[in-house]
This record gives sequence, structure tokens and C-alpha cells, in this order.
Amino acid sequence: MRRRTTTPERMGRRPRATAVALLAAALLLGGCSGGQDGTGTADRAARKSGGGSSGAYAPPAPNAPQDGKGGPAGRDREGGADEPFRAAPPAELLSTFALDVDTASYGYARRVLADGRLPDRETVRPEEFVNTFRQDYPQPEGSGFTVTVDGARTKAGDWSLVRVGMATRTADRQGPRPPAALTFVVDISGSMGDPGRLDLVKESLGVLTGQLRDDDSVALVTFSDEAEVRLPMTPLKGNRERVRETVSGLEVSASTNVAAGVRTGYDTAVAGHRAGATNRVVLLSDALANTGETDAQAILKRIEGDRREYGITLFGVGVGSEYGDALMEQLADRGDGHTTYVSTPEQARKVFVDQLPAHVELRARDAKAQVAFDPDRVEEFRLVGYENRKVADEDFRDDRVDGGEVGPGHQVTALYAVRTRPGADTGRLAEATVRWLDPATRAPREQSGVLDAKALAPALWSAETAPGLRVAAAAGYFGDSLRGGELPGAPSPGELADLADGLARTTESKVVAELADSVRRANQLRG
Repeated sequence: MRRRTTTPERMGRRPRATAVALLAAALLLGGCSGGQDGTGTADRAARKSGGGSSGAYAPPAPNAPQDGKGGPAGRDREGGADEPFRAAPPAELLSTFALDVDTASYGYARRVLADGRLPDRETVRPEEFVNTFRQDYPQPEGSGFTVTVDGARTKAGDWSLVRVGMATRTADRQGPRPPAALTFVVDISGSMGDPGRLDLVKESLGVLTGQLRDDDSVALVTFSDEAEVRLPMTPLKGNRERVRETVSGLEVSASTNVAAGVRTGYDTAVAGHRAGATNRVVLLSDALANTGETDAQAILKRIEGDRREYGITLFGVGVGSEYGDALMEQLADRGDGHTTYVSTPEQARKVFVDQLPAHVELRARDAKAQVAFDPDRVEEFRLVGYENRKVADEDFRDDRVDGGEVGPGHQVTALYAVRTRPGADTGRLAEATVRWLDPATRAPREQSGVLDAKALAPALWSAETAPGLRVAAAAGYFGDSLRGGELPGAPSPGELADLADGLARTTESKVVAELADSVRRANQLRG
């Protein structure tokens, strides 16, 4: 329904005002849903298998265009329905999911570990750990994606770790873009009075007012026990001071009625909807709902209709040492958006600016990925995470099925534990295809990348293996371990801590050093 890396860069500290300004600019991010169930084994043969094209193995959807331009794997193309067919792999060797750029799970896990607690398993989504780290993927020259597939062998028998990376072109911050119509829904309940919550939100929105363009519009809704429209959709030209004054006057109130805030926020967004603009609700909250409806299905009963009719998406920004991760995640899922988590200006800069700089415009709508493993060379696979991004294999080319919305400069990484057949040292191992709709024309497009077995690096943790792959592996293994998983080829907790420390030294990356610190904290808490 909606929508969720690494040549890690050196990161120094910046003044608070700068960090807040960067957070404010980053509030314009754009977002996925659905994924395969995370495993692919021979005992799932009951699942459907479909014929497919050379770009991917799924059959064309009933409403797919029939005049698309075919092309070889790895080439950008439209439609793809007229490409030559070939034998499809068994259904258990297909993996299909909607793209996801979320990172909230990792940010909140780090905060919880720093407070001396292990995160609840249900809040741990390993794909968000992986997607927190930027990768050195090539960017496409135009719109759309590049698809990069690589991997390395592990010490566990015939198991390898395969990385599928999809990346869009970054935005020109000074270039043209559609106007924005942003409805900010701000939690002012009592829990937001803790340091680093409402103050950070107010400062960020104040700075944002000066960074948006004259043709942009903003609205402001607050909620505690009830919701209130503080500012209807207002063009910024000639009204910046009015917006600043409204934001600066926000004060903490009573309990947290997230349902009232979200409903009123969407009412306001619909009333101020602008055709041709990027219409988005930005929810800033700790999501600790304790008044009114607290179930995401009830809260968003009418919002899916607004998303379909008006194209309004939801961006959730989680704050605070206590955070309702599950609720925020569900809200973003139903609102066809995505989430992130911040607790300090420095974290805000890291998450939004250094790793995911994006503007309000979109590069792709309803983006889905499908990875086909060759049955002659692959025995089974396990997808790391993406359980709540499931898309049926046969729906890959059905453009009526929702995927993820992806903005400029976004990267999506999927990791697979793959068990190859004995002697599978050459020949095609996997083919990954991303399919999306052009945001302006809604025309379907696809891009593919392939991996040959002989291209697998001999040893995952060798210094000769790409640093980005090793950091992604460390993040994915760590996330999986926090929820009790046992991926084949995963190092022991102690080994993982040492490997992460080594990566931090060789990459000279602060964000990787933070990962290593979190691994050690988790090991200490687990005894």
C-alpha cells in the first residue's frame, strides 16, 4: 500500500541551529508497503508460479500496456509486456516486495539501547537498520532507478549474502519542483513536554518557514485531548511571519488523542488540497496514544480514500525516549507514506540530511521489486526483513496493486541469505527488477540488474569485499539478532561487535561507530 547504505561519510558535529535547520528542510521527504514473506524454500511449492519476461518472471497484469518497449536485463524500459518469454523459476524462488525507505526502527532501537534497555522485538525491522546506511550505488542519469546486485560467500556451508540495491537520482535543490501543500499535525500532549520533543518540533517548523518557497503552502493542526486547526492552508508568500508566530505560540497541553489529530489533519489537508502540488500530512508525535481511538485501522478508516482520491501521503516523524513505534508504523502504512525517528538535532541531521536528502517531488509511484533466483543454482533464500511489505508474486506487474512512493536521492537495500547448489560457481544466480509508475504520466517502467555466481566475493568479511556490503551485512545481522532470528552465515554477537568495530575504524565513519556501540550495548544487556 505504501511506501519504507554504504559508503559511510565522515560526520562532524554541527551547531544546533544548523542541525535544526537541516531537520526542517528534511521534513519534505516522500515514501511503501508490501514484501515477500522473507523465506523461499522448496516446501512452498503450493504457491502460484507465473510465466514472465526477461526483465522479471511475473506475468503481465490484465491491465498492463501492450505496446511497451522490450529490452535486455539491466536496461531501462517501459511496460515490458512484449518481451520474449522464458521458463519461470518455481514460485518458492521468487521474492516480491514494495520498496520502503523507513529508518525509524533503527533510530529508536539505538535510543532504547542507550537508555539501558533492549528494544521490544516487535519494534525491530531489520530492513530499516540496513536502509539507515547510505550505499555507494550509481545514480541514474534521468528519472527512475539503478539496480545493483552483488554479494559474498559466508562461512556457513553453501550460504551467501546477496545485496540488491535500488537508487534514484538526487534532486537539484535550486531546480524546479512542484509546489508543496504541507499540513503539519503536531502533538502538544503532556508527554511532549519532555526535553527534546516539542521544543525541537517548534524550532524545526520555525526554520522551515524560511526555507520553503513562496508558492508553497502550509497548514498547522495541534492535538492533545482534542484537535485544533491553528492555521488553515496558507500560502507562504506574504504570510511567513504569521506562520512563525503561530508555531512559536505552541504549548504543551493534556493527553494524547492521536485519532483526533490525524482526522483533523486530513480534513484540513483535503480542504486545502492543491491540484498539481505535493500534498502531504506530516505527523510529529511520540505516538503514545492514550485517549480516543488508538487502533490504526479505526484512525485511518477514511484516510485511504483520501490517499486514493487526493494523493495525500503521510510522513511520520517520531520523537521522544518513549515512542509508539507500532502505531506510527501502521499510520504511515495506511497513509501511503513512511516514518523516521529523531531524538536530537544531531540525529535529525544524520537521518534526514546526510543520508536521505530529498524534496517534496517524487521519482516513482507504486514502486515494487521482484528478485528471481535461478533454480539451477539456488536451493533456497531468506529475505532479511520486509515482512510487512508483502506483495504477491503475481501482482508484481499489476499496476492496480499499491507499491511504494520514492523520492529523489532515496536508496533501498534488500539483503538475502542465499543457499547455492553444490558446484554453482558460474552462471546467473539472481535477477532483480524494480517496476514503478512515472509520477507525471503514470506510465509503467522497469529496470533490472543481474548477479552471476562467479561475481560473488569469496569471503563476506574480507577486506577485499566492498565496505558497503559489509556494513549492510552488519546492520542486517544485528537487526535480525535483536528480534531473535538466526540467519545462516550470521556471526556470533561477540564476533559481530568486533567486525563492526573494525568497519568503524576502516571507514572512519561516525555512523558505523554508532552501530558498533549499539551492538556492544545489546550484547551487554543480553548478558
